Amino acid sequence: MTQAERRRFLIQYLLQELPRDSQVEIPANSQAQKRLLRSLFNIRMPAPASQEFLQIQDAYLQEELRQKGITPLSSLRPVQAGIYLWQGDITTLGCDAIVNAANSQLLGCFVPCHGCIDNAIHTYAGIQLRQACADLMDLQGRPEETGLAKITPAFNLPCKYVIHTVGPIVYGPLTAREESQLASCYQSSLALAEQNHLQSIAFCCISTGEFHFPPHRAAEIAVQTVKNYREQTHSKIEVIFNVFKESDYILYRNLLGANP
Repeated sequence: MTQAERRRFLIQYLLQELPRDSQVEIPANSQAQKRLLRSLFNIRMPAPASQEFLQIQDAYLQEELRQKGITPLSSLRPVQAGIYLWQGDITTLGCDAIVNAANSQLLGCFVPCHGCIDNAIHTYAGIQLRQACADLMDLQGRPEETGLAKITPAFNLPCKYVIHTVGPIVYGPLTAREESQLASCYQSSLALAEQNHLQSIAFCCISTGEFHFPPHRAAEIAVQTVKNYREQTHSKIEVIFNVFKESDYILYRNLLGANP
């Protein structure tokens, strides 16, 4: 099966799950098809799928990843002992765990092709990730508390696990409680990683997007919390601060005292 054939199969399967949309015409353009497929992944509720679908989806996502390229942790240089700074797509980072900035339902972003990290991680992990998160939430029986974290397999991502943490949502002037909650996101994720014997973890910029946490203060809390955790627990876990925007890269570089 070619990549184009896989993509068309996946689109047709997902459209058939939605009777009102099953007559949607599949565009001829490959980029338009990719956008449609991602939209269908994004809006799909957690539910089982056929073994054939999962096999074709996994093959499709693995090929997409191969084309994008994987960045292994071994290719990065630390800016401090055990601490790295990397600008790039976290869904292509090969380490033990990446941290997802999740919402309290832990089910991912349902907005088609939204630009948040939650959307990207769920898209490229595959539909198994939303189902795994739904299973955790069913067992818990209530939304996840701000500042806490859960761990799942990473499925089609190049990392081994995804750690989902719920950051604070800032509605007005920043409060001490929100700062404490953000620090707890980093502490909870690090502790969960070590409980699962992981040796490396990559953090995105938690709460600074749709949750409106001021980026500079968020970066200060992230860096200080990670340093304090490593010092106080004598942890050897390697930490990657992953950023996407150039402004965030400069901000973290300055806070970490890294060379340009």
